[in-house]
Amino acid sequence: MEHDLPSIKSWKSLVKRRNNPQDGGKSSSWKMKPVMALMCTVLLIFWYKTTNFQYQQTQIEETDYPFEMAKESEPVSEKLKGLPFGIIQPRSDLELKPLWSSTSLRSKGGESTNPNLLAMPVGLKQKDNVNDVVKKFLPANFTVILFHYDGNMDQWWDLEWSSKAIHIVAHNQTKWWFAKRFLHPDIVSVYDYVFLWDEDLGVENFNPQKYLRIVKSAGLEISQPALHPNSTEVHHRITVRSRTNIFHRRVYDSRGNMKCSNTSEGPPCTGFVEGMAPVFSRSAWFCTWNLIQNDLVHGWGMDMKLGYCAQGDRSKKVGIVDSEYIFHQGIQTLGGSRYPDKKNLARSGVTRRRGSATFDSRTEIRRQSTWELQTFKERWNRAVEDDKNWIDRSSSTRNRNQRFKRSSVLSSLLQRQAAEGRK
Repeated sequence: MEHDLPSIKSWKSLVKRRNNPQDGGKSSSWKMKPVMALMCTVLLIFWYKTTNFQYQQTQIEETDYPFEMAKESEPVSEKLKGLPFGIIQPRSDLELKPLWSSTSLRSKGGESTNPNLLAMPVGLKQKDNVNDVVKKFLPANFTVILFHYDGNMDQWWDLEWSSKAIHIVAHNQTKWWFAKRFLHPDIVSVYDYVFLWDEDLGVENFNPQKYLRIVKSAGLEISQPALHPNSTEVHHRITVRSRTNIFHRRVYDSRGNMKCSNTSEGPPCTGFVEGMAPVFSRSAWFCTWNLIQNDLVHGWGMDMKLGYCAQGDRSKKVGIVDSEYIFHQGIQTLGGSRYPDKKNLARSGVTRRRGSATFDSRTEIRRQSTWELQTFKERWNRAVEDDKNWIDRSSSTRNRNQRFKRSSVLSSLLQRQAAEGRK
């Protein structure tokens, strides 16, 4: 039994070997520490990259799906995981498709033949004028969609092109109401340009193909054809046709309260189009659609902010085309005419009750529009105040900041010179 137990000397020698710094045990543990540190660093980098990628994917999904689809119970990618990637088609168009087609047409697949889109709110009273407009656009390979705000669609079928257009009916709805609901960017992203026009525009001196050639060469993301000087309604001088220009981006006007000069940096002196005949590039429309407020259907105030959707400097990317111009007739038919005669009193929206004042729908529409304008301004100001990361990239703000920086530098130089003079 005694020989089986280790002696005291052997125990001491074992302890001594373990505590000996020259032994390999402690040195090997020190050698392991850099390896462990490197492994921890690699894991941290992997964790950061993974988390950052997931965050970016979430941001992309929230941008691509404005109806907060990504904020539901699971991300969009999870909802589509049952489909093979190559079969997913997240975009559509407004092209009419035949019930059957020839072999040659089938081989082309789902290619869109019309690169541009014309969308108009229309009523039966403007049928002849709308006919003139559409006959200008269809030969230029435009898809045409008409928004019937008076409910009268059946009386349009006698026009030769009617079956080639898309017709949507919703009683007493505005252009912006239709656009927000039926011109979603995912639907119209196949079109290079979107023409969102009113129905009371004369197009005798307008050619869509020539117009687009000018817009492309000038690099205009948002534009409109100039208005004939004799148009019934001209609200802003910048939209009036210049006889000497092919297009213009600003106006010079010293009359009235709004002085427009070469130093003017914002609408309505530069970077401005009006709401009656705007033309948007694909990127500009994506931005504009998101700017349209779902519940503010008259669109008042939007024209002053459209320049923010110009994909750059609005003083360069927004313009008026003079060589292809239109005549604004200023006929207000949505909700009835402003000054109806007795014969058309009931049809126009003006009614008189016994012992009560005349009800004028046009007056009520103007009141609603004025309220919407104020509401839009308040929302814009609140959004600017709340979004701390938003940067105003308009030329006016940028130049104002540059002037502020220059004045600050000049002030500091003067102070330094004054201090040196006192010495």
